[in-house]
Amino acid sequence: MKKQFLPVTRQEMKDRGIEQPDFVYVIGDAYVDHPSFGHAIISRVLEANGYKVGIISQPDWKDEKSIQEFGEPRLGFLVTGGNMDSMVNHYSVSRKRRQADAFTPGGVTGKRPDYATVVYCNLIRRTYKKTPIIIGGIEASLRRLAHYDYWSDRLKRSILLDAGADLISYGMGERSIVEIADALKSGIAVEDITFIDGTVYKSKSLENVYDAVLLPSYEELKADKKKYAESFYTQYCNTDPVTGRCLAEPYSEHMLVVQNPPAKPLSQTEMDQIYALPYMRSYHPSYEKMGGVPAIEEVRYSLVSNRGCFGGCSFCALTFHQGRQIQTRSHESMIAEAMQFVWEPDFKGYIHDVGGPTANFRHTSCEKQKTKGVCKDRQCLFPKPCKNLTVDHRDYLTLLRKLRALPNVKKVFVRSGIRFDYLMYDRDDTFFRELCEHHISGQLKVAPEHIADTVLQKMGKPENAVYKKFAEKYKRLNQQLGKKQFLVPYLMSSHPGSTLKEAVALAEYLRDLGYMPEQVQDFYPTPSTISTCMYYTGLDPRTMEKVYVPVNPHEKAMQRALIQYRNPKNYALVVEALTKAGRTDLIGYEKRCLVRPKGGKGGDARPDTEKRKGMQKPRVQKPRKKKTIRNIHKKKQ
Repeated sequence: MKKQFLPVTRQEMKDRGIEQPDFVYVIGDAYVDHPSFGHAIISRVLEANGYKVGIISQPDWKDEKSIQEFGEPRLGFLVTGGNMDSMVNHYSVSRKRRQADAFTPGGVTGKRPDYATVVYCNLIRRTYKKTPIIIGGIEASLRRLAHYDYWSDRLKRSILLDAGADLISYGMGERSIVEIADALKSGIAVEDITFIDGTVYKSKSLENVYDAVLLPSYEELKADKKKYAESFYTQYCNTDPVTGRCLAEPYSEHMLVVQNPPAKPLSQTEMDQIYALPYMRSYHPSYEKMGGVPAIEEVRYSLVSNRGCFGGCSFCALTFHQGRQIQTRSHESMIAEAMQFVWEPDFKGYIHDVGGPTANFRHTSCEKQKTKGVCKDRQCLFPKPCKNLTVDHRDYLTLLRKLRALPNVKKVFVRSGIRFDYLMYDRDDTFFRELCEHHISGQLKVAPEHIADTVLQKMGKPENAVYKKFAEKYKRLNQQLGKKQFLVPYLMSSHPGSTLKEAVALAEYLRDLGYMPEQVQDFYPTPSTISTCMYYTGLDPRTMEKVYVPVNPHEKAMQRALIQYRNPKNYALVVEALTKAGRTDLIGYEKRCLVRPKGGKGGDARPDTEKRKGMQKPRVQKPRKKKTIRNIHKKKQ
């Protein structure tokens, strides 16, 4: 059978001989039938299991007719806000409206509402009062229980209640969505579907809930931030499919939101089957006249090799969404996918990326995880590597060698993120050497995030000494290879635990490095991360110790300005920050100073370092491209 897009109009549905779809899938993104997009995977998985799916992309949320294109589905509506949380998609950390949306045709903004999942569900409910609604994707997954909402600056209820939906399929939903579909098909009422792992449902009592951990009520959480921190950590400790228990969060005497344990990880065979489905690998042709969908460009010639991450960064939501257990595809599966595009006319010989949340994770962190799950009370890499950690890059290295040997392939890049501390723990330098020799395009981007160990501890990152050793080894290997390749560190300002003192230390580090980042990532409090819990409560949920949190917008601006102290626009903020931090010694004409006194000699507010004899002009980081390869935001969502 000829491959084709799923129907997006009633006419396309009829052309395929479908009178009524089993599911209507309402999505906040443009319809892109590529396995880097969550809606593409879920719809194709359902299709492979015999279900008929119609796609309604970016409906007009002000018009009830916009979700009536296919009429009432036989089994239910599926709703997702998109590959990104709609609020992160719309707003920067300073809550300013973004000027482009890579997931919309032509990159235009305003095609989806704020809190898209809730708005779409309410739109459906106004017309289809009783039709089952199942929500999923990153927005629903990370808001499945009570959560702090940065944009409204308050604690919100489970999205299940605000959306008026019946079920949440959380995490990577291939298993749960098929089980839900099969249950509905068999005639089970949606309110009775309470037995599927990886789902969240509403219950009137705990009478039929097995082995549940009772969380504090929503009213208790609103009244006491300490209780919220405790509740959040209980949730964090139950994110593993082997050890996770059922969680129940009361909202009234007769209303609880119940979270079942996470779905079991996919086997390699199951992963291969999912990525072998008949994706069109592009956006729907109706978008061509609008300029296409920009997000496809990052992933068109990239390969997803794994899911999950045992890195455990505090500011990352992957633990809640994909989990800490690594799931991988086989070499054969990835080569087969690559062979689909290496002969395309637009392919220039470059595979842009081979990775996932963390590119160099190709197996579970230890053998014990497979049967006993991940440790609840410790991390694999932080603060020191676990004695049971398996460090082995051989499988990933073999995969990269096979890919770069394919016909018509000139270069295979690794761009989705290397965990540098894990790389340093490998006693065999073969992968590191070949990474530098074959898989870097002039610069390697890594994420030390900060240089102050006190801040790194709150971030769940290795101490700065590990990054220093990595940078030295990277430089040495490139010298041996005769390559002039740079290291680009991603840095974060205003993370919980960072005072002006640590921000100044970071600025001094950049001064000594001779590197000035053009972009700075200010900490963004997104739902379901340890760092966001710290931001909201002022407590580290792992220890219940108090944490300094820069929440004042002006202080956050000062910390961000310190990282870009050479920008003339930041001069006043930098001077104010240095003064408040008691570091006016860094205002002057000496080589070590960050800025000159106001109205100083030569009229320049900054040290004229480029003109000084023997000093090299600092490298400037090019703006990073928006990453769209992950259906969750590993780095700064």
